[in-house]
Amino acid sequence: MLKQGLELKTQQRLSPIQIQAIGLIQLPIQELEQAVRNEIAENPVLDDTLPEKEEEDRDISIEELKEDDYIPSYRVRSNNWGPDERPQRETFSDKESFAQSLVNQLGFKNLDDRQKSIAVFVIGSLSDDGLLRRPVEMIVDDIAFRLGMEVSVEEVEEMIGVVQEFEPVGVGARDLRECLLLQLRSMEQTESVRDAEKILEVCYDEFVNRHLQKVSQRLGLGEERMKAALARIVKLNPSPGGQTDDSYDDKLQQVVPDFLLEADGDRLSFSMPRASIPELRINKRYTDILLESKGSSERAQKEAAAFVKQKIDSAKWFIEALKQRQNTLQKTMAAILEYQHDFFLEGDESKLKPMVLKDIAAKTGFDISTISRVVNSKYIETHFGILPLKYLFSEGMSNSEGEEISTRELKKALKECVDAEDKHKPLTDEQLVEVLDAKGYKVARRTVAKYRSQLGIPLARFRREL
Repeated sequence: MLKQGLELKTQQRLSPIQIQAIGLIQLPIQELEQAVRNEIAENPVLDDTLPEKEEEDRDISIEELKEDDYIPSYRVRSNNWGPDERPQRETFSDKESFAQSLVNQLGFKNLDDRQKSIAVFVIGSLSDDGLLRRPVEMIVDDIAFRLGMEVSVEEVEEMIGVVQEFEPVGVGARDLRECLLLQLRSMEQTESVRDAEKILEVCYDEFVNRHLQKVSQRLGLGEERMKAALARIVKLNPSPGGQTDDSYDDKLQQVVPDFLLEADGDRLSFSMPRASIPELRINKRYTDILLESKGSSERAQKEAAAFVKQKIDSAKWFIEALKQRQNTLQKTMAAILEYQHDFFLEGDESKLKPMVLKDIAAKTGFDISTISRVVNSKYIETHFGILPLKYLFSEGMSNSEGEEISTRELKKALKECVDAEDKHKPLTDEQLVEVLDAKGYKVARRTVAKYRSQLGIPLARFRREL
């Protein structure tokens, strides 16, 4: 038996202003500038030119426009940034997405659309370290399932070969051995490079297991040539993708800081330089159109007024969304600054407290997703350098005294241990655990292996020197 009934549900719907604000919040300042320029180009009601003195002094009364409901309660002139001058901020270079840099390099290859699709899929299948660890047959199946393309193993292999020609050298290799060989083959073929290639091609297993005497005898290499060849191999990059490196000084694309730290002794504050983003206002000519159309019975004039009202509403939402973005970024940065106060005083990494998105969400009252949008692609200029906001976030763990430390501090301690080791007897991951434990860091072997890999530090057997 069918039953009919009514059911009431409460559903939260986002307003146009909230939807626009969400989109603007995640934009870095250069993209925000472009978004503002696009909005000005698309909406004739928005004006970024300074009004003449007499116009500026005469704001249109809202009461004049309210009668016919042409426009909601709204100030038609809005300063969304404040009276300060627009300073020229320093820019610095930041690395672009690893995958994006590879896709960009596809543009220099003479490939048809089918080949490009396969190559892009191969790039998307790379691990964080830049290696291709998935079997080719699996990639063939995935392309058929996701792209609806029937491709052959040979076609995929051909595009893997194309990707392997890209920078950084070694990317797209199927395993560590191929990765290292790709790098050696791209070098000038000196004696030490050829010897290094021969070691990896003929005696890879013996080399990995550090049976160097066997390698030397099998290839007929004397002590000096072995040392020179091993020195070549040790300097190769086992992770051409870089993994999740914490560095932020690589160069590729220009960025502008969204925040400027200001220090006065122990007192910290910040400002938000607005770069080339203009101050927006409603063009007075369009408010005049609404005023003139009041009481008019002419159809053309009413249609013009309806169009203007729609554009004024859109302009109002955009200006208000800019204000919300400004307020959200200010409140979030203030919470981060308070949370990481000791770190910002001197830039000492050991003072960087463990901090996750949830911590700042709790302090600001914003959703975690909002904090994530603020942090994404935003930078702060400090007296010790320019940092991406995501650099300030890291998981935490406790030391032997029960104090919370950041993973970044632990990575720093790990790197110091490796730098100080005897390169003739490099420390294994198990020994690194013991050394860190002696320094007060309680950490598991798998964690040491994970952080060592993220820092680009090879296994002990690859760090050993004769």
